[in-house]
Amino acid sequence: MESFILLFLDKREELSELFIQHMNMTAIAVFISLMIGVPLGVIVTKHKRLADFVIGFANVLQSIPSIALLAFAVPFVGIGERPAILMVIVYSLLPILKNTYTGIKGIDPKMLEVARGLGMSTCQRLFKIELPLTASYIMSGIRISAVAAVGTMTIAAFAGAGGLGWFINLGLNSQNVNLVLLGAIPASCLALFFDYILGKLEKVVTPEGLLPASQIKNIDKKKRRMQRFSVVLVCMLLVFVPIGTSAYDYYLESQQKKLVIGSNNFTEAIILGYLLQVMVENNTDIKVEGSYNLGGAIMELTAMNADELDAFACYTGTILPNFLHEKMDSHDPAAIYKQSKKGLDERFGIKISQNIGFNNTYVMAVTPEIARKYNLKTVKDLMRVADKLRLGCTVEFVHRDDCLPSLEKLYNNSFADVRGLDGSIRYSAIASGEVDVIDAFSTDALLFKNDLVLLEDKDNFFPPYDAVYLIRGEVLEEYPEIVPLIKQMEGLIDEKAMGKMNMQVDIDGMDARDVAEEFLRGKGMIK
Repeated sequence: MESFILLFLDKREELSELFIQHMNMTAIAVFISLMIGVPLGVIVTKHKRLADFVIGFANVLQSIPSIALLAFAVPFVGIGERPAILMVIVYSLLPILKNTYTGIKGIDPKMLEVARGLGMSTCQRLFKIELPLTASYIMSGIRISAVAAVGTMTIAAFAGAGGLGWFINLGLNSQNVNLVLLGAIPASCLALFFDYILGKLEKVVTPEGLLPASQIKNIDKKKRRMQRFSVVLVCMLLVFVPIGTSAYDYYLESQQKKLVIGSNNFTEAIILGYLLQVMVENNTDIKVEGSYNLGGAIMELTAMNADELDAFACYTGTILPNFLHEKMDSHDPAAIYKQSKKGLDERFGIKISQNIGFNNTYVMAVTPEIARKYNLKTVKDLMRVADKLRLGCTVEFVHRDDCLPSLEKLYNNSFADVRGLDGSIRYSAIASGEVDVIDAFSTDALLFKNDLVLLEDKDNFFPPYDAVYLIRGEVLEEYPEIVPLIKQMEGLIDEKAMGKMNMQVDIDGMDARDVAEEFLRGKGMIK
């Protein structure tokens, strides 16, 4: 508890900023869902076939995994808040749409027939009878959507949108429960806050005559109007302040030239992103924006091709199979670099730096107990007894042709069980004994934190993963002053130095930007 409080005090300013950002994005998404869901719900009540199609389609959309929907949105709307808001709109739409439809269809037809007999128009029946009578249904759908949206919005961090998911992801990367709680607890509080406010709104919009007798209070009209005004004002502020500030921010961004540097969603990539950002900020007048924690290398490439991202760190062993879909002609680092450089330039107009200085290749890791039990020292030893062991690895490692499929084919043996896991969760799995073997990268700090045994790759099965920066060609032409800065980064960081920086973040709990600044200051590259 003490360590959590100290972390809270240390991160309180950043937490406040991310909390407001999270609240704003959620409020905007739920408001747009409301503006779409209620009118659409009213329209489909008049057309049975249309209702079945629209509600069925909304159900299908909600069944799409959130991270997949986020990745799908990036090519169309870019990175940052926009794909995150779009994702939450999709997930928030169904409860509002369905509750509106169900509420209106549940009204006694005789009541509507009487209204027609009294000469009320369709519009009058809607606003004087149908919507008031279904207000509690609609508000129930909005409350469900709002609470769910707060949790779903934590995924926004994987599109570079920030929010409370940033702390959650950092905590998962470093197995730091306090960091996870620093994002999760405020998110839970925000969900309860939205539910409370919308609960108050539900009471003021629901006709008092529809309430249970025990809830009916004889409040004078003036006091009731004041209650309604207060609740509606708070709700309007929660919606229109975020919309106004977001619109203003977008206007300012459109008027400014900037360099957008991104990163994948693991510690090392974030540090490498900050290293370049700090170098540019300290040595030029260029405005730099960080868009870190993107959900995978493919999302980074997609964002770069959409001109939403200007630079990010990557690895030569990733570029060929994932970006260019080419087989490696050899495992020679120079040959792989040359093949990567040529392919990126010809296909995407992307330039590539020289090696930053280290090779973060794949390694296979086991616990000391497993290593002793089966006398494991090399990858070949591991594959000899693979049919007796459980492998926990990234989903990418499972599906990439040059990883697990080729490994099992080369040594003619398969693991007894294979589980696709998130990068940080696989460390928790091996620590708890859920798996016996994991894939890892040679500079991962959690390898040392968990005291794992690294198996030597004597057969050179794994290709080199030399760290490099990828930069859009147009950016280098527009900002030629960053070319010498990137040159200074080449060969700067060896494997030991990178591992140390990863440990400072994942084990010592330091901020990634602070670690980057400390390293560059130690090298005399910034003041």
